[in-house]
Amino acid sequence: MTDCVFCSIVAGDTEADLVLETEDLVGFLDQRPVFKGHVLLVPRRHVVTLPDLPAALRDPFLAAAQRIAAAVVDELGAQGSFVAVNNTVSQSVPHLHLHVVPRTKGDGLRGFFWPRQKYADGERAAYAARLRAALD
Repeated sequence: MTDCVFCSIVAGDTEADLVLETEDLVGFLDQRPVFKGHVLLVPRRHVVTLPDLPAALRDPFLAAAQRIAAAVVDELGAQGSFVAVNNTVSQSVPHLHLHVVPRTKGDGLRGFFWPRQKYADGERAAYAARLRAALD
């Protein structure tokens, strides 16, 4: 889809800090993370919501989410993660994306109030490199 920012990232036309690439999926750091290391996982194929995801991609999509959730713990020192998918409501980009947010006890995240953070110059690329290394 030509006007979809995630399709543009998948195509390599829009810059993103990639952490995972497979034949069917791409994982990259959120530009406005809840916490540093917040990854978005998307199918390469333009799919709007989880119910639209082809059956053949369900297992690879969840398997990649598991790997990313483990990587934020193993590589970033998080104690766990928050994993979520919005369908239509609160879906800022109409392209299926799964959030993997690193969590630590006392990090201040309450319910579904998601304050956003910013990376310092060069910091986002360093986080992406660490996660890429953990996922290779």
